[in-house]
Order: sequence, then C-alpha cells, then structure tokens
Amino acid sequence: MDTIKNAANYVSESISGATSTASKEANKNVAKDSDASLTTRAQAAGDALGDKIDEQTHNRKADVHKEAAKH
Repeated sequence: MDTIKNAANYVSESISGATSTASKEANKNVAKDSDASLTTRAQAAGDALGDKIDEQTHNRKADVHKEAAKH
C-alpha cells in the first residue's frame, strides 16, 4: 500500500514541479520584456525566483517518493 501511495505522491510532485517550471519560464520572459514597466519586470523576476525554489522543492520530493516506491 505504501508503494501505491509513494507512486501517487511521485506523480503529484512531478506535476507540481512541471507547473512551477512553466510559471518560472513565463515570469522570466516578462522580466526580460523591455515593453513592460520596471515594477512589472521586477515583480516577475521575484516571482521567477520563487517558482525556481518551488520547482526544485517539488522535484526533490518527487525523487524521494520515486525511490521509496521502488522499495
């Protein structure tokens, strides 16, 4: 039963990591947009940093669940 739970958690964390990656990339593009205001660009850069942290956290959790599901 723990294997199934770990597999489900792995899938969930993988999806969350992918979502954070997409959000990070979108925010990076806004931060680079010279047509956007300085405030908007700064906010997007900060959001991209937060998304990167979320992405790494989800990916680490996914790896842990993946390994736990193997055993």
